[in-house]
Amino acid sequence: MINRRTLAKSVGAALAVSATTTVPASADTSRRRYLIRGGAVVTVDEKLGVLPRADVLVDDGEIAGIGPGLTARGAQVVDATGMIVMPGFVNTHFHMWSALGRNFVADGFPYFAAKRATSTLYDPQDVYRSVLLGLADLANAGVTTVHNWSNNTRSLAHAEAELRAHRDGLLRARFSYGHVDQMPRDVPMDFTGIDSVRQRYFSRGSAFDGLVHLGVCVRGLSQSDEPAFFADMDAAVRRDLPIAIHAGQSPPRIVDAADYERRGWLGPKTLLTHYVTALDSDMEVMARTGTPLSWSPHSEFRLGAAGDPRDALLRFRRAGVAVSLSSDATSIAPSDMFEAMRVAWTTGVPWQGTPTAGLPEIGFRDVLTMATLNGARALGLGDVTGSLTVGKRADVVLVRANDVNLAPGGLFETTLVQAATPANVDTVFSDGRIVKRGGRLVGYDVERIVRDVRASSLRIRTAAGGILTPPAV
Repeated sequence: MINRRTLAKSVGAALAVSATTTVPASADTSRRRYLIRGGAVVTVDEKLGVLPRADVLVDDGEIAGIGPGLTARGAQVVDATGMIVMPGFVNTHFHMWSALGRNFVADGFPYFAAKRATSTLYDPQDVYRSVLLGLADLANAGVTTVHNWSNNTRSLAHAEAELRAHRDGLLRARFSYGHVDQMPRDVPMDFTGIDSVRQRYFSRGSAFDGLVHLGVCVRGLSQSDEPAFFADMDAAVRRDLPIAIHAGQSPPRIVDAADYERRGWLGPKTLLTHYVTALDSDMEVMARTGTPLSWSPHSEFRLGAAGDPRDALLRFRRAGVAVSLSSDATSIAPSDMFEAMRVAWTTGVPWQGTPTAGLPEIGFRDVLTMATLNGARALGLGDVTGSLTVGKRADVVLVRANDVNLAPGGLFETTLVQAATPANVDTVFSDGRIVKRGGRLVGYDVERIVRDVRASSLRIRTAAGGILTPPAV
């Protein structure tokens, strides 16, 4: 239970964490009037499509114009010649508190073992550093919106530390306040911290200049008993918060979509992830209720034991479920949406002798939409971001098409999916502010971020011991 004394202590700890900001003092992250000129514009807007050569006008954080030959008095020109201009990626499932633990796994010491050995050891300073590392990593790779699935929210101080990282991290996000990792299965989540955070930060609906909104991630039946899970869901529904649920990658099937629908739990504000175990009937219910799916291509293959994930992905598409892409945790996959698209495209093919025979394969445009517009819609931000559309916020990425790994160019959507990497990302606008320019992060003090997470990692590894014990130097 959180009383005034513990609340004050928690807030003080979080403020202390945030006092050492990791945004460079010299960084200019103000919104200005920009004219992005002469690029190949992949809008992911059904009406606009792909414009082989066009301009994008950004004015005070908003996309104010798209088309060839735009003029804008007083605008700063950003030369996009030889570049592909696209909307920022949307990652709909990322456990950012553990971003600094990307290399904690080893042969014989996989993801869940590493998480059990370390999750209790993160203090508020560690999660601040970890989330900020994750945000800088995302920005570097052209991701401008992320769903921070905070499934180890150990205290109010931890939650506020993560939120302070979002304040300093400059990207659009949903912060989904979650449970304490390894808490007893029969104990419901404590919503006191969620209520406090909501009141302090989200009383007007969003925080940090409108970039961050609040959600809740519940454990689901994989980590809680039925009475505790039902209590968690009832508490979240009463608060009318967006809900995120892990739906399982391995048997048994722990989500019955028809039952969830009867309970009033499904719809656009409920995001299911994985769900490799879904039956066709579950998928039909999701499509009918408009319930989106977050698909983590690497994770579904690495951790799934429910059959071939290719089958599930193709059947979700056949049912009409809106699929978005995500990375899960950095110790499972990189927070690189180019790679996520490539894996989804590579594996999204039907094969003979299976239920997928005869189904259409997943194309380049399909996965590009999953990684952008579908992700925005899954987070309730379809009118805000996810495509280059006049009136939406300016989350824009410029990719150098003349780099050696992309040359000699060709079809633009194919190039983005088949060949591009974060190293090709030249410029990133987040809500109209430049956070990467000329291939270099300019919105973050990268040296300090790396130094800080190295210190946190060393402390956590030392405390965990065993295979994670740092070598003597």
